[in-house]
Order: sequence, then structure tokens, then C-alpha cells
Amino acid sequence: MIPWSGRRFITILLALFLLNWLIVAIFAPAEKRIKVPYNPNFVEQVEKGNVKEISSKGDTVQGEFKKSVEYKGDKAEKFETEIPTFANDNQLSQLLTDQDVVINAESPSSRSLLETILFSFGPTILLVALFVFLMRRAAGGGRGGGGVLGQFGRSQAKRVESESQTVTFEDVAGIDEAEEQLVEVVDFLRNPDKYLRLGARIPRGVLLAGPPGTGKTLLARAVAGEAHVPFFSASASEFIEAIVGVGASRVRDLFKQAEEAAPAIIFIDELDAIGRARGGSGGVMGGHDEREQTLNQILTEMDGFDPAAGVIVLGATNRPDVLDPALLRPGRFDRRVFVQPPDSAGREQILRVHTRSVPLADDVDLAQIAQTTPGMVGADLANLVNEGALLAAKRGHDQVQRADFTDALEKIVLGAARKILLSHDDRRRIAYHEGGHAIVGMLTPGADPVRKVSIIPRGQALGVTLSTPDDDRFNYSEDELRAKIRVSCGGRVAEEIVYDEPTTGAESDIQQVTGIARGMVERWGMSEKVGFLAMAPREGQGFLLPGAEPVSEATKELIDAELRRIVDDELDHVRHLLTDNRERLDALAEALLERETLDELDAYAAAGIPREREPASA
Repeated sequence: MIPWSGRRFITILLALFLLNWLIVAIFAPAEKRIKVPYNPNFVEQVEKGNVKEISSKGDTVQGEFKKSVEYKGDKAEKFETEIPTFANDNQLSQLLTDQDVVINAESPSSRSLLETILFSFGPTILLVALFVFLMRRAAGGGRGGGGVLGQFGRSQAKRVESESQTVTFEDVAGIDEAEEQLVEVVDFLRNPDKYLRLGARIPRGVLLAGPPGTGKTLLARAVAGEAHVPFFSASASEFIEAIVGVGASRVRDLFKQAEEAAPAIIFIDELDAIGRARGGSGGVMGGHDEREQTLNQILTEMDGFDPAAGVIVLGATNRPDVLDPALLRPGRFDRRVFVQPPDSAGREQILRVHTRSVPLADDVDLAQIAQTTPGMVGADLANLVNEGALLAAKRGHDQVQRADFTDALEKIVLGAARKILLSHDDRRRIAYHEGGHAIVGMLTPGADPVRKVSIIPRGQALGVTLSTPDDDRFNYSEDELRAKIRVSCGGRVAEEIVYDEPTTGAESDIQQVTGIARGMVERWGMSEKVGFLAMAPREGQGFLLPGAEPVSEATKELIDAELRRIVDDELDHVRHLLTDNRERLDALAEALLERETLDELDAYAAAGIPREREPASA
């Protein structure tokens, strides 16, 4: 069966219009008729007796000559002319009568019944016939045929054969715990008899959950590559269409294809697009009919196929908390693998994978780069390597050097430098703003070390102060959170101390301070008055959505009061700190105005603050 496409549909449509034109041209051809002047041509031909018959409607006269007449290069027996309003109708009538010209009463523009049908209804009839043809093909498509409408119900999943799978566990690094949990799945697909002989049942579904960019899709492809089985990959959003029932049909077709190719792997990315809890977070008025029908079909298919067939479903999501409980029960996605951001050692392994084909200079230390990139996941590190290689090529280097990686990291974290002209007053104000952040970060216990201070505009910011921890952090104390608030407040407070007025430059700082303080009160129980209670709705839910916990007005007022108390306390602390260290603030601001960018060593030296830790070099 030839696959259907939009180009094929347009070709058939054009062919039908061409056929209609040919039918009209054959059965109702257009008559060749010349248009001649009333006088002298028409009157002269009447006087010569060369006019056989005429018919008229209003002032328009059409007729036929006895012999062909040529006018302006055109020669024909049939003609048309216009009678002037001032012409003598009685004299013309008498002349026509004397020459025995046949005068017909029919309209010159009248058509035969065949012409009327062909011109008026021909295209419509052909279009109706086309759609009848398509409907019949669609009906056949539901039983295994093609058809333009039948294609809507076919799975859009991309199939990759085992011979084309080049990704293996050697290409996956930094997520060893997740990899170890999938080795069993690979072994089952390779040696199913070993498990079936002992009555063991491999999980039908494995859910890969973790933040974006951690390598969930890469891990799924590696499983298929290690097992040497076909790999069916689809995004959950590809199942959803405006027509209810199409998604369920595509799910049925996908599982049917996988069972025919078994052993095989079905990979559904962004599973939360169709797997959200039904009647819950789908909306205020409930769920989406097409999404819920698609979800129901997935549940049915996972219950229906035989585990011994060797079909395993891998699902990936960034938000496992919003999935329907029916998806996670035993017998469906009953194994959950959490793919977490890598630690320093994991980031080093990932960098080694991505730099296999990248020539590195001798001064590049991947372990040190890994230490300076806390929080980055596999996708971020791949982007870092690519940006470093692009910079090296732009600078004409034969190898990627340490400076290339350092500048690429700054571009990713801080943003690309912007060339904008700032006045001296603006540069000085920005220097004090960034200096305020830096001084507070240097003098506050528990704050992340200051790595770089710059007054060069980058991205949306006019200046940047970069602070990163020495080691990966997975848990923060209340004192450390308050230290983050103080550092964020340092820029605004420095402006108030030096200029006695605020500016709009602290917008992002205010947002960060508000977010941390709200988390302390609503999520982490760090307020004595609010207590050990969760006041914020779960992620993905608002207070108006079903299932969200209600909060009284009195509690909301208490939360607002606690937010203000925490922020005001830290603002007061920062004001005293910067007032007492005004000389250090002035010195750092002057150094920034002179050099624009200060690294960790230079920033601490300019501020006259001893460093208690060795800097991590990139």
C-alpha cells in the first residue's frame, strides 16, 4: 500500500480539476466568435445577405454568417456586436426582414442542460467523489489499509532497528546508580529463559524520573543498544490530537508493532503529557477527554501484553509527582529509576565522554572543570564542551585550551557580554552594587565563596557577582539560607548607603530573596510562628485546583508577616555589615571601575579580606 501524503492528495485534486476541464472542453466546447462593429461591418454583411441568423438580448446581438468573415486577423462564422442606443431599430428590423435573416428569441448566453451541469456542478461532483473514495480507503485503513484518515490512527513512533543502535552504556556516564538498575532489564531481553525458568517476571514498565538534561533519553537508547533489540521512540504529546480517540488508536498500533518485533523496547518521553492524574491537575473543570482516553489505552495495553513476549516500556518524565497512581501500580510502571544530577566525580566522567573527539591542550584539567560546575547536568556539560570548542575554533587554536573552557563557562553561567555604552555615573553605581554583593559574600559565614565580580553587562544584567560552593550541596541549613538572603540584599543596601536612593537594578535580587524567604516559611518549617506545617501547594497545583490544601486568611497574613520579618532582619544585618566595612566596599568598587572584571584572588585582595579557602581553578 502506497503511504498517504499531503503532496499526493494535492496531486489527485489537481488531476480531478484537469479532468473536469477536459470534459467541458470535449462535450461543451467554447464557440469561436468574433466581435465586430455594428457599422459598417455588421450592417454591411446584412446588406450583402451574408447574415444567416441572429439572436439578441438587450443591445447585444449574436449571430452566424453564411460565409466566414475576417476582422482584425480573426476569422469565424459566428459573431457578436452591440447596437448603439441611437440606432434606428425600425430601419434595422426592415433590413433584416428584407434579407430573410432568421431572428431567434433565445438568449445569446443560454446554455444547454449538459453545459449547465458541467460548468455548475462538475467540480462539486468530482470533489464529492474524491471524499467518498477517501472515506472508503479510510474504512479499509482501519482493517490494515492505508488511507489518509486511517493514517491518523497509526503510531508516529520512530523505530530504530537493533543494527542501527550505536549508543551503549559506554556512552552514559555520571549516573551509575541508574545504570545499574537497568542492567537487569538488558539481561532479561538478552536471556529471557534464565528468568522465566525460575518463574521471575521482568517489570513491564520502567519509569525514568529526573530533572531535564540528566540523560534519561540517552539511558533508554543505551538499554536498547546493549540489548540489541528494536527501539520504538515517541513523545507522549505525539499521541494527542484534536479528534478524541486518535491517541488511543495510536497507542494500540504502537504496542501491536512492538509485539510483532519482540523482543523490543517502547520508549515514551515526557510521559506526564498524557499521564497526569485524571480529574486532578488536568484543570479546574477536570481532565481532557482525548488525554484521558489515551492514558486509559496505555493502562489497558500494559495489562494486556504477555511479559514473556519481551516488550518493555520505558517512560521518562521530569515530574513523577503529577502522574496518575494507576500508572505506578505493580504490573505497569512498577520500577522507578531516579536519574539525579551528577556529583563532581560524575561530571568528570561526563566531560570525558563528551571530549572523546575534542583535542585538549595540556593545561586542561577535567577534574577541576567538574569542581567548578556544581549543579550542571549532562546536557549542560555537553553544551560547555561544545561552546569551548567553538571558542577555540574562533580564536584559531589547534586544541581547546583551559581559557576556552573558562570563557565558555562564563558565557553559559553569566551570559554573553554586551557592548553597551554606560555613563561614568552608571558604571560607578553598578560597581558599588556588585561590590556590595561581593563584600557581604566574603564576610558572611556560610555564604558561597565569591568566584568572580564583573561590571561588564552580560545577558540581561548590567553586572554579575558569581558565587559557587566548594562542593556539591544537597541540603541547606537555616543559617546558610539566611546567608543567601544577605548576599542577595548586598547590592541594594550598598546603593542606599552610597547614593541614599535605590534603583531598578535589584529586581532579580528581590525575586531571589522573596523566593528563599517564602520557601523557609511555607515549605521548610523554618518559622516559629507558622511552625512545622506545609503551607505551599504541591508543585503543579494552585490553591484553586482540586486537591490543593486550603489556607485560611489569618494564616496567609501570618505568612506575609513572617516573610517581611525575615527579610527585614537580614536587611538590617547587611546595613550594619556594609556600614562597618565601607572602606572595603570603596576599595573593591574602585578596583572594578579600573579593571571591570576581578577573579577570586583579585577580588579578595582588592577588598582586603583574607581568604580562608583555596580557590577552585577552572
